Amino acid sequence: MSEKLDKLMQLKGAIAAGQYTPDGKLVEYKGPMSKEIAEMVAKMVAANTLMGTVEAESFTKISGMRWTPFLGWAVAAGEYAVCVMGNYGVFVKLAEADFNQIFKTLREVAGI
Repeated sequence: MSEKLDKLMQLKGAIAAGQYTPDGKLVEYKGPMSKEIAEMVAKMVAANTLMGTVEAESFTKISGMRWTPFLGWAVAAGEYAVCVMGNYGVFVKLAEADFNQIFKTLREVAGI
């Protein structure tokens, strides 16, 4: 298993981590989910990243503020959050999440 995924799994509250390609193919993952679910998550994460990229480019054009390059995103719902940067993501327990540390580590892992 990748040292990068191991680093993400060491984050407080981490329950799953993965790497995906920009077109939504699963590269690798770690955590308590089936490969089928991890492959579906990779597609979802890639689609949301593309949406965020388009939004950042649009915000830049409309507002005159610098929103690019797009770096990452997070969604929190219920008891969990998914955080993504580059081609890596991590699922965390929301009550335990330290988002500053999560995004610092994601940035390091993704090489951004």
